[in-house]
Amino acid sequence: MLRYYGTDLLDWHRGRLSSRRLAVLVQHLPRDSAVARELHGESADWSVTEYLLAHVADQLAEANWMFATVNRDEDADPLEFPSPIPRPGEPPEDDPETRSAPAIAQGPSVHELSAFFA
Repeated sequence: MLRYYGTDLLDWHRGRLSSRRLAVLVQHLPRDSAVARELHGESADWSVTEYLLAHVADQLAEANWMFATVNRDEDADPLEFPSPIPRPGEPPEDDPETRSAPAIAQGPSVHELSAFFA
């Protein structure tokens, strides 16, 4: 409170700060405050921007992996699937040796398509 607002928490006890005002100040404390870190842990450091950038970087790594996989020699060893950027609050990724590429989803059958467009 003192760091961000210049208000001593004891002012509430002394009657100089109302409970409503104290609640508003606590609710609007910035991400790097001790309260936010206590409540949210490491994820308090990440905003929507950081999550979006991590997602974009993961998608780019997967696209590069797909391009390299499609354009490699058929007899070459398979390429290792890229590891996602670790996010705060999520469990760490499995061992890279046991991780494999995601399964490709199968589309509708020919009969389903003809029934849909008929």
